[in-house]
Amino acid sequence: MSVVKINVLTVPAEQREVLEQRFASRAGAVEGSDGFEWFELLRPVEGTDQYLVYTRWRDEESFRAWMEGPMKEAHQGGGERPRPAASGSQVWSFEVVQQAGPKA
Repeated sequence: MSVVKINVLTVPAEQREVLEQRFASRAGAVEGSDGFEWFELLRPVEGTDQYLVYTRWRDEESFRAWMEGPMKEAHQGGGERPRPAASGSQVWSFEVVQQAGPKA
């Protein structure tokens, strides 16, 4: 089954719009990666300043290949880089053991 990676980003209120705009400007950047299955950016509604960046991958190897290739290249761009919108980050990893979708 698939693996899920959730990047937990601590984002101060004044940086929320910046973070969302940066993700919007990169739309489509991960979708063509081998083994990629799903992406969602989850905005906190109440009680936390943490955004969740949810991605699902065919397997751990696909995720690692993306991390060492396209993702690494995107974050090493030349020139002056803008200040990060998040003040902290950690990655949670899960294996999918059960899943369900709408009944047809």
